[in-house]
Amino acid sequence: MPPARVSTGCDLMLERACPAPVCGVDEAGRGPWAGPVSAAAVILDPDRPIEGLNDSKKLTAKARDRLEGEIIDRAVAWCVAFASVEEIDSLNILHATGLAMRRAVEGLQRAPAFALVDGNYAFKLPCPIKTVVGGDGISASIAAASILAKVARDRLMVEMDGVYPGYGFAGHKGYHAEVHVAALRRLGPCAIHRTTWAPIRRVLAGEDPMAVDPAMAGEPIDDPADGGRHVDA
Repeated sequence: MPPARVSTGCDLMLERACPAPVCGVDEAGRGPWAGPVSAAAVILDPDRPIEGLNDSKKLTAKARDRLEGEIIDRAVAWCVAFASVEEIDSLNILHATGLAMRRAVEGLQRAPAFALVDGNYAFKLPCPIKTVVGGDGISASIAAASILAKVARDRLMVEMDGVYPGYGFAGHKGYHAEVHVAALRRLGPCAIHRTTWAPIRRVLAGEDPMAVDPAMAGEPIDDPADGGRHVDA
């Protein structure tokens, strides 16, 4: 068995082992109670390296904004796509994520021969894929995709704060936050809330969003559609 690879940060080592051109694929927004899920696909140019690529969650907003511009300027091809709240509620979040990823890959200006996908779920994409757990901290192209997906979704949620004032979307981006819970108690759900998420279902049923079924008391809530207690993805 070959020795485990020791990561020294994001590079193109995984990409070089795959048929070219290779795109990195990642998503943002699987866990929130509101808003779409986004995905990005990026084919990087090895002759135009980008310093500082990393998992978007490990970067400051300022760094993500700077890197977004560099990725768009230097990549061979890139695309950001979304799956809507309606698609999330009808398909479930896993399949909606796959839909957003497929749209991103299909939207690339250059068709990839291979895709490196963050995570461990093998979504059906227009080309062969390899899943990479923690890929946004290893693969430069996945890291680039994670940055584009997150920045695009965050920007959209800031815009939605103006369309649906009072919920604090500009701050929490649709995730679980005390101000979000308070707004749901005060205002009820709006058009971009995911109605299949347990807190939203409870509000629609006239219950408190954070009410816990006695039968589930003390049980961990792992499914965002069954509680939504997830950190940013």
